[in-house]
Amino acid sequence: MFGAVPLLIVPFVLYNLGLLGIFGGGDDPWASEIFSFRMMSGGVFSMTLGDLIVLIGLIFLFLEMVKSARTTTASIMDHLLSTLVFVAFLVEFLLVKGAAHSIFFTLMIIALFDVLAGFAVSMRSASRDINLN
Repeated sequence: MFGAVPLLIVPFVLYNLGLLGIFGGGDDPWASEIFSFRMMSGGVFSMTLGDLIVLIGLIFLFLEMVKSARTTTASIMDHLLSTLVFVAFLVEFLLVKGAAHSIFFTLMIIALFDVLAGFAVSMRSASRDINLN
């Protein structure tokens, strides 16, 4: 049953925790720098909290794509729950002032790709299961 839990709920929850001030105060908690270091080229690489949460979202998107490749009865529930996560992203984006941010929008698009790719992979694998003899 836990295999059907959509992993993109994690960035959704992390973003909302950030809105509550868990990761620090200020107007934009996502702009706070986590680390930076000087590159051999002389440039400076820095990662913000917003960059990290998008990276986490992309990692979970990859794991969701791997999960969608399996053909079990739990995959239907997984697609349904992934759709609900996307709807939660969309509703929050439209109704919550703190969600009107490019980081949240990017996470919402990642959730949309999860839904679309999950259904596409399922339909593709289901078409291979049909035998016309």
